[in-house]
Amino acid sequence: MRILVITGTGTEVGKTVTTAAVAAAALAAGRSVAVLKAAQTGARPDEPGDAAEVARLAGAVTTAELARYPEPLAPGTAARRAGMAPVRPQDVAEAAAKLATDHDLVLVEGAGGLLVRFDPAGGTLADAAQLLRAPVLVVASAGLGTLNTTELTARELRGRRLDLLGVVIGSWPPSPDLASRCNLTDLPDVSAAPLLGALPAGAATLTPTDFRTHAPSWLAPRLHGTWDAEGFRGREGA
Repeated sequence: MRILVITGTGTEVGKTVTTAAVAAAALAAGRSVAVLKAAQTGARPDEPGDAAEVARLAGAVTTAELARYPEPLAPGTAARRAGMAPVRPQDVAEAAAKLATDHDLVLVEGAGGLLVRFDPAGGTLADAAQLLRAPVLVVASAGLGTLNTTELTARELRGRRLDLLGVVIGSWPPSPDLASRCNLTDLPDVSAAPLLGALPAGAATLTPTDFRTHAPSWLAPRLHGTWDAEGFRGREGA
């Protein structure tokens, strides 16, 4: 796996911190890593964006950002309102392919969910993944409502004949409720893909040293980690 596309089931599900954890685990395994942010919204030119946050947490990664728009909106909408050129799926694919020539792993982080529009033609992260023929990692929330959005995302990926690598829970609560515990069993069922990790809530507030130390324990071996889904379900009483 040279390029991995990381999407979320929506906003604020832990996509950036999951990208950082995957990067940190890959670095710990001795791989060179690049992180490509397809479109950064809601940030001024002088502010650190998601790619910078990944680098802060994960360490020595190459970062790239294709476009930045000031308003916290879907990239296509933000570009239109700012009077700026949109990002196209072809732009994302070309940038990722170029980074892959010099790195063992390229992580392509989207904005929001899989079908958030990049441009007036309706281009999305899913289109970029198709151009790249790259697997997709879905970051989902832990609690009530996540089954529907995760299944919809998985169905769209299957309908496009894209490889859904698995699902990671972007923020696992310290005291999970019944729905969250049940979702440990149900998420793999509705997505027809393995559960590949669960990041603890507040992981991004750890020091970078602690984050890098613990990141492999939050992710399954497929993502260069040591996390075990069955053992985790047992510990959480699922």
